[in-house]
Amino acid sequence: MRLHAITDNRHTLEELAASIISIKDIADFIHIRERSKTVHELSELIERLLAGGVDKRKLIINDRVDVALFHNIHRVQLPSHGFSVKCVRNRFPHLKIGKSVHSVEEAVQAEKEGADYVLFGHIFQTDSKKGLSERGTGSLKEIKKAVAIPVIAIGGITEHRLPEVKQANPDGIAVMSGIFSKDRPAEAAERLACLVKGDLYEKAL
Repeated sequence: MRLHAITDNRHTLEELAASIISIKDIADFIHIRERSKTVHELSELIERLLAGGVDKRKLIINDRVDVALFHNIHRVQLPSHGFSVKCVRNRFPHLKIGKSVHSVEEAVQAEKEGADYVLFGHIFQTDSKKGLSERGTGSLKEIKKAVAIPVIAIGGITEHRLPEVKQANPDGIAVMSGIFSKDRPAEAAERLACLVKGDLYEKAL
């Protein structure tokens, strides 16, 4: 399983850059999901990260395909309301494309259009999706059976609920507030990584 850390759009550039740099050797992938920030701010953030030693291959740009292309970042995450996978794949075949999905039908469609993986959620109740019913691990299992591409689980996944998620055998988990809302993001990410990867991660430390 892979650990995906997703930024929460609640911090200044300085705070966010420091948090991401602190987890650069822990998380497998880091999604830049800052919907309220301008292109200039996103570009400045990316420059800070690269200067701080973050591996460009770990960065995934949410929605802003233009920003990814400008900085020669080859991974993008398309939201459910954004460009279709087919459209981006046809124009930029070199990109690694993830698609956010909320049902089996959407996951199957994303795979048909050429997505490299899908991000499925929300699995449990989460503050970022207040008022919306959780989809649960049963739906996660259905998605896993329906597509051959990797499935990343997202939504309300905590250290305590991770064992339940792992039983559905996702290819990875994505965590937002469980990392970036913590006072010590690196410590939170390390605990999650140990649970996700088990002995392999502990030996690497």
